[in-house]
Amino acid sequence: MLFLLRMFFMGVHFIVAGILGLLIGICRPFNPDNSRLCARLYALGGLPILGLRLKAEMDTPRDVRTCVYIANHQSNYDLYVLGRVVPRRTVSIGKKSLKWVPLFGQLYWLAGNVLIDRSNARQARQALQATTDALQHRDTSIWVFPEGTRNQGELLPFKKGAFQIAVDAGVPIVPVCISSYARSIRLNRWSSGRVLIRSLPAIPTLGLTQHDLPALAERCRVQMQLCIQAMDQELARD
Repeated sequence: MLFLLRMFFMGVHFIVAGILGLLIGICRPFNPDNSRLCARLYALGGLPILGLRLKAEMDTPRDVRTCVYIANHQSNYDLYVLGRVVPRRTVSIGKKSLKWVPLFGQLYWLAGNVLIDRSNARQARQALQATTDALQHRDTSIWVFPEGTRNQGELLPFKKGAFQIAVDAGVPIVPVCISSYARSIRLNRWSSGRVLIRSLPAIPTLGLTQHDLPALAERCRVQMQLCIQAMDQELARD
């Protein structure tokens, strides 16, 4: 019963947050800070409805103006969990098909996020080049899920797109790790679970080339997997 109530109120909240987010997007279309504001709208009501308790430790270096954030992707609830920690002037990269999701898709587009058609290699390259230019000249950071899809606990191999953008733009990579909440969430309980989020030290990319991408991606993946395992063990002890 509690699960059904939660799903009902989550549906209502999704619509309300989507409408408010659309208004923000219409009033200031493609502003790179729209993503953060809209993410907060979803997280503000979504986390209490889901019954999730979140503790975030985000520590972006003050001398870093722009960067590429990479995070592990677990479930659709990431929208609410990560909504609390999206930094200012940070947009994300998503599939072009997201644009057609009612309310959310239009909000996502107006929020200035980058939509990529993965089936069209030329357009995908153009979108990545525009993303690189935004990092270099528009004081805008990028948020990417380098796995490319949701995982089932163990991190999947990282795709090279996020690392190629960071190397081309000469900006650091900041890994953001989320504990494995998707496997343990219990939405039929009042307290459905705890989530830990931690950012790792920025990894510089200046001087790196395309030949360094595989090693860079694997370095980030190993660091993130170790951090996630440590957070999972911490939650298990508590």
